Amino acid sequence: MPDTALTPKGFSVDSVCVRLAGGDVLRGVDLRADPGQQLAVLGPSGCGKTTLLRALAGLQSIDAGEIAIGERVVASASTHLVAEDRGVGLVFQDWALFPHLTVAANVAYGLPAGVRGRWSFGRRGQARMRSSVQHLLDMVGIGELADRMPGSLSGGQQQRVALARALAPAPSVLLLDEPFSSLDTSLRTSLRTEVAALLRELAITAVFVTHDQDEAFVLGDEVAVMCDGVVVQQAPPAELYAHPSTPWLARFVGDADVLAGEGRGDSATTAIGQVPLEAMTVGGVDVLVRPEDVVLEAGGDTIVCAVEYYGHDAVTSVRALSGDVVRSRTTGAPAFAVGDRVSVRHSGVKSIAFPRTV
Repeated sequence: MPDTALTPKGFSVDSVCVRLAGGDVLRGVDLRADPGQQLAVLGPSGCGKTTLLRALAGLQSIDAGEIAIGERVVASASTHLVAEDRGVGLVFQDWALFPHLTVAANVAYGLPAGVRGRWSFGRRGQARMRSSVQHLLDMVGIGELADRMPGSLSGGQQQRVALARALAPAPSVLLLDEPFSSLDTSLRTSLRTEVAALLRELAITAVFVTHDQDEAFVLGDEVAVMCDGVVVQQAPPAELYAHPSTPWLARFVGDADVLAGEGRGDSATTAIGQVPLEAMTVGGVDVLVRPEDVVLEAGGDTIVCAVEYYGHDAVTSVRALSGDVVRSRTTGAPAFAVGDRVSVRHSGVKSIAFPRTV
């Protein structure tokens, strides 16, 4: 490793605004990460994820608010610490490897300029550089590829080179922008698990930007969901799934139907009958119903309108008498076909309700 060991730091983003081309891209973003924590930033295209990452990295100035890494303010309306002075590593979506340099040379380029300068002269310095680079390559599982050229590597191998180069300067925070989006599905699944395990082992503070919910839930100790330039909610994955703060978020993080209902204390009356609620509620509400909590039984007045079979599970959609389409998820093969008549009820697991919006 280089002269300094990895020293992870937490960071905070407080009420950050960024205006580009006359429009507000970030509109008062709040975000937190503790030292050594892995944070996934999830959201649809155009929500401001990449702009937020660039602001953290020092590649984008901010118009209002404040960003601090550790105890040091690195950005505000009047402050902009340049990227190389923030102690932040960045892994780009397209990896950005130098095609004319070997794997080892690509990784060596990530070493701090002062370290490279000291180690460029004399046998001892060059030996230290080779040892440091080899250590980084071994760490990410590609120690045998030091002399290869990037063009001869697979996508997964190139991703590991990019990761090793980002770790070379011993960053206090590592930022990864859609790091697995260019890989095929099977490699993407295996590599993200390995990378997440490695970063947890190294106790590195890491931020993964992604539009993929499964990826965010696998990678993040916490997940921050963005929409329209703000963070809607930041929480551990299980908390985010079970207690989304808005109906939009409920639909975005996993399949969900939101049914109009009438709160009657500890339950609400909906198109599929009574749904138990976690909190006492009276009056008009929108009730979150996950497909796994919808039970279908043979016979009844409700007609199956669609069936989707995924091998490991099936989703059966029915149209209730109210006109609402409700989905039910079951393991294994589907039990019903389109056109079958069924009855619908809720499993009884307590759900959450949102105040009715007019």
